[in-house]
Amino acid sequence: MYVKFVSYIDKLNRYRQTKISNRNFLVFAAIIVGILAGLAAALLKTITHHIEEFLQSDFQWQYKYYLYLLFPTIGILLSVIYTRRFIRKGKFETGLTPLLYTISKKSSKVETHNIYSQIITAALTVGFGGSTGLEAPIVTSGSSIGSSVGRFLGLAYREVTLLLACGAAAGIAGAFNSPIAGIVFAIEILLPEFTIPVFIPLLLASATAAVVARFFYNEQLFFLVTEGWLTSSLFYYVILACLIGLFSIYFTKANYAIKGFFYKINHPYKKVVIGGLMLGALVFLFPTLYGEGFITIRNLLKGDMTAVISNSIFSSYREFPALIILFTVVTIFAKSVATLVTLGAGGNGGIFAPSLIVGGLMGFIVAFTINTLGIAEVNTANFIVAGMAASLGSIMHAPLTGIFLIAEITGGYILMVPLMITTAIAYLINRSVNKYSIYTKPLAEKGELSHHEDKDTTVLNMMKLKFLVEKDYLLIAEDDFIRDKMSEILHSKRNIFPVVGLNNEFRGILYVEDILRQTISNENHPLQKVEDLMREAPQIIREDADLKKVLQLMETENVWILPVVKNDGSYLGFVSKTAIFNKYRAMLSRQADYLA
Repeated sequence: MYVKFVSYIDKLNRYRQTKISNRNFLVFAAIIVGILAGLAAALLKTITHHIEEFLQSDFQWQYKYYLYLLFPTIGILLSVIYTRRFIRKGKFETGLTPLLYTISKKSSKVETHNIYSQIITAALTVGFGGSTGLEAPIVTSGSSIGSSVGRFLGLAYREVTLLLACGAAAGIAGAFNSPIAGIVFAIEILLPEFTIPVFIPLLLASATAAVVARFFYNEQLFFLVTEGWLTSSLFYYVILACLIGLFSIYFTKANYAIKGFFYKINHPYKKVVIGGLMLGALVFLFPTLYGEGFITIRNLLKGDMTAVISNSIFSSYREFPALIILFTVVTIFAKSVATLVTLGAGGNGGIFAPSLIVGGLMGFIVAFTINTLGIAEVNTANFIVAGMAASLGSIMHAPLTGIFLIAEITGGYILMVPLMITTAIAYLINRSVNKYSIYTKPLAEKGELSHHEDKDTTVLNMMKLKFLVEKDYLLIAEDDFIRDKMSEILHSKRNIFPVVGLNNEFRGILYVEDILRQTISNENHPLQKVEDLMREAPQIIREDADLKKVLQLMETENVWILPVVKNDGSYLGFVSKTAIFNKYRAMLSRQADYLA
């Protein structure tokens, strides 16, 4: 039954290729992806907020306040149990780094279980108080939808990658009701090269998802009322940008430190207990850290200057401006730690929301301090908005995403100039220290990152060594006699021959010129063995080797061809520069045809 179904889909796809161009068909496929990703975003937000509403409002108990110490642990524990018990086939990973690796090294094949597993685990983590965001899970879920649709339709790598990006853009659009930010995010983060034909499917997927998600979940994230910005405040925006740029550097360093701490803990449930208790204590002291934390920013935008401290055990000190500032500063650092602990302990989420919260709180501190000290009179809401854009843009190395996302979700297009100034400065400060973002640094260190600044690497990352191995070589055993193999050698079209031992283990290379030289000079010794003439290979390549490194080895050793072996050391074939360059040219040609 399955074989017949696959055969029918294959026939339908071949018929489609004769009637509809790739560009037009991808428009239709992008709309489908947009609808599904929009539904996924609405579902994730609905489940998460229902859990939050139940725990915070519907569930009544006189000691409930103390349960905030345990709620985050319960959420992370349920998430870990689900992944370990129900995801048997495949691997469950969180964050955007695995997604970038999938695009670069796994032909954009995102495992299908991510469509629902990301939603379930993120809802449990954030709903129970995990101090992280829903964006990375919905991006991964949307990407899985796009990848699955593309593979189901039998599309090639480039088309599948585009639909994957459409799913990611649709996820952002649906989660934030921000279609433009979804498009910009896909272009800045996921697509190493952007061309105008790619823009249309992204636009349609993103817009469709925003409409679908809004139909099922219609809740505006922020409301911003402003009369605009003043040129006299630009100096203070620059100060804010510098502070956020420096904080983003700290956040990056803290990310690797906390990840390293949890990486050393081997037992998954030990991670849950340690991380959950740490997180519970932080949430108990700083209620703003519970879940995404957007409610605090909403209250600050409405003019409630005590929103950060009001619901905490220190609320009795909210009349003292100095203590409000101090408490908010501590909350900022606590938020970054809480987010990274949530992820390190096994929870699922992203750093979109935490970046926005941290940036918003920093914008509030700067404006509140300036107004309290009487240095000047600035609009606090405007600084909160600018801080959110700068924080997101600098931490993620996605300044355009930060600018357009904040402009869309707050309606703050009138603040475009302050948004651009603060985000650009904060991003440049972070970039001066960190060449790569939190997401891309692990891949860049391994040489697995596709990047528009290195087009050769981008194309080479799309190619797989195993498909370039040439296997039509005469195989010779090391204990064979030259005389016995002479007829086959003379009739071979190759001038080199792989020599193998027991279990097909690669031993060396036999060259025709060595055979001829020895045959002529040793006519009286016709029983010479292959092992006496074979040479050691300059380098031996593993079947999963990176093609860029293979080319570098060829250049270093000044050779045109190298042997390839399986991971167990058995002979597989040879790879040549000619095969790599031919495939490279074919990839470039296919990209040109695809964009035509």
